Amino acid sequence: MFPQGPSEMKDPKADRPGFYKTKLGWIPQDWQCVPLSDAFTQRKNKGEPGLPVLSVTMDQGMVLRSSLDRKMESEVSPEDSLLVEPGDIAYNMMRMWQGAVTVADMRGVVSPAYVVCRPRKGVDPRFMLYQFKSHLGLYRLWANSYGITGDRLRLYFPDFALVSMLLPPLAKQKKITQILSTWDVAIEKTNGLIAAKKAQKKTLMQKLLTGKRRLPGFGDKWRICRLGELFDERCEVDADHLPLLAITGTRGIIPASEIERKDSSSENKSRYKVIRSGDIGYNTMRMWQGVSAVSSLEGIVSPAYTICIPKASVNAMFMGYFFKYQPMVHLFWRHSQGMVDDTLSLKYHNFARISVLVPDKSEQCAIADVLATADREIASLEAKFTALKEQKKGLMQKLLTGEIRVS
Repeated sequence: MFPQGPSEMKDPKADRPGFYKTKLGWIPQDWQCVPLSDAFTQRKNKGEPGLPVLSVTMDQGMVLRSSLDRKMESEVSPEDSLLVEPGDIAYNMMRMWQGAVTVADMRGVVSPAYVVCRPRKGVDPRFMLYQFKSHLGLYRLWANSYGITGDRLRLYFPDFALVSMLLPPLAKQKKITQILSTWDVAIEKTNGLIAAKKAQKKTLMQKLLTGKRRLPGFGDKWRICRLGELFDERCEVDADHLPLLAITGTRGIIPASEIERKDSSSENKSRYKVIRSGDIGYNTMRMWQGVSAVSSLEGIVSPAYTICIPKASVNAMFMGYFFKYQPMVHLFWRHSQGMVDDTLSLKYHNFARISVLVPDKSEQCAIADVLATADREIASLEAKFTALKEQKKGLMQKLLTGEIRVS
């Protein structure tokens, strides 16, 4: 179900000059509170042969159905599909309350599982789309959807038409849309930079972790050795005074309290394993899926983990990256034992037998520094991406309710 409705806090626009009270709160004098029947008509035109088949997505807008990487239901004939024109709003009647709605920017046909709406005169469809995607908008759409459970909720056009939304004058709709689209462009650009940086890091890993590319100042031959020559196993227990940690595939080693799942750890933690800063820990049954990390913390972890202590000739960060390199993950899979994937495990004695090609420690350190720099650049862009999304969320709240006025 929808997490929460509108806030019960006092409306910051209450009793301000130039505002009046409606059932949706205090709004500017030149705005209206209207049912969506005043903003849209339903388009029921049947599809036409030869037009592209389109789909509505949560985060990509309207796309060619053939571009979606998922299994589709059988083809729908043009006469059983719905025509959609540029500027129409189309939504998935079973997912509208989750944000499966967009503005069409091309002519095509969509499944009859969608509802197609044509904006009336004086209505900017992209402004309305921002309202539909806002928290309050989604709440109102959810409140008018009907079904026994969340997975069965549907919003047919007659119920959609009863939903009330705010409608400023057209010029102000367009101005608000222009402002919010600026944030959308910045968010999209930052997301593209993140993808490019991740691809760049992947290429760096492929070249640096295999010796195909050498950093300036290094030319010594790499040596083949077994992981048992590079690591010892840490088997310390009886340290339940230390904090409980968890080893994750994407977030590294973190306090177990930060994991958003039910605590299934044993009350008696005397057999839990100690892990210290600089150790590498891995999930014995998930090493072949890349669940390993270098620890910056000291604590205890479940006996289901294996803890490795790097020897003097090893840079832990280099090996941390090395263990995430896909061919290495595949090698871990080959050396894991079990009847099926769900029971595969890589215990230390099998881990220790794996042969790898590694440079001397000074080159390991240099490679780790290059990859850590790439990680910091990605983290900086991801922080910017999050900040932009939060800024846009705050702007939507203020612009779409008239709290911030536009000229």
